[in-house]
Amino acid sequence: MWPRAGTADTRESGGYSSSRVGFSRSIRGLGRPVISQYVDQWALVTGASAGIGAEFARQLAARGMHLVLVARRTELLESLAADLKAKHACRCEVIAADLSQPDAPRQVLAEVERRGVTIELLVNNAAFGIVGEVDDTVPERVQELIRLNIAALADLTHRVLPGMLARGHGSIINVSSLSGFQPVAYMAAYAASKAFVLHFSEALAIEVRPRGVTILAVCPGVTQTAFFDIAGAPGWLQKHSSHSPERVVQAALKALERRKLVIVIGWRNYLLTLAVRMVPRWRVVKESMRFFRPRRKK
Repeated sequence: MWPRAGTADTRESGGYSSSRVGFSRSIRGLGRPVISQYVDQWALVTGASAGIGAEFARQLAARGMHLVLVARRTELLESLAADLKAKHACRCEVIAADLSQPDAPRQVLAEVERRGVTIELLVNNAAFGIVGEVDDTVPERVQELIRLNIAALADLTHRVLPGMLARGHGSIINVSSLSGFQPVAYMAAYAASKAFVLHFSEALAIEVRPRGVTILAVCPGVTQTAFFDIAGAPGWLQKHSSHSPERVVQAALKALERRKLVIVIGWRNYLLTLAVRMVPRWRVVKESMRFFRPRRKK
């Protein structure tokens, strides 16, 4: 089964709350809002050169935060930094890095420390997907996906958390995906990596919440970015309904302000996360094949 983007209503059900932008899993008694405390504080955003990462940077800068922008493409990062400085008078530090390299997270945070920056909000957004049949998949590319989507995210999280816990405040946003709720044929490694992000975030969130730190897992469905072109499915996005990066980030920051645990973007997507729990898993995977089966080569 695979999602269609949609709009949310204002109902509440069980442990989930809903709004016009998404559904989120919540816990009562969460304390004060988060973002309002972060004016003139620093956020580190990975994968900040385009798509959801760049949009996080824009909306955080508009809320008064300074930014450390991390991605591989220096020119795009510098262009974004210049734009944010001009519009919001914020400070921006650009660090070009390939986080799929094993030692890159440590090096990035060492550079952050060298520049005298203390990270109050970490946005782990950098990731990519692979769409294709297994016999056409390059094993080295899968390993790169695992290092970026899983290892780098976990490494950055574990390296940043001790400082936040010592200070008694801080937040982490980990960008998962709707595919984190189910296996997806022809995207096996990607869906599995996002399941890791979801479960990892939820578990850590409960551990650190009593000590003043918030961790949020963001689960978008299909989003208007270059994801599918990079993943090997050009033109796929144009054939399916989707959400804008602006809407995804708006929902994420609203959920963070309320110290939510998980946010699923769109009510149709939220309903899908419930449906896949009630259907045999083999059926869920088989249904996903209709959406991502590659075209046969001539």
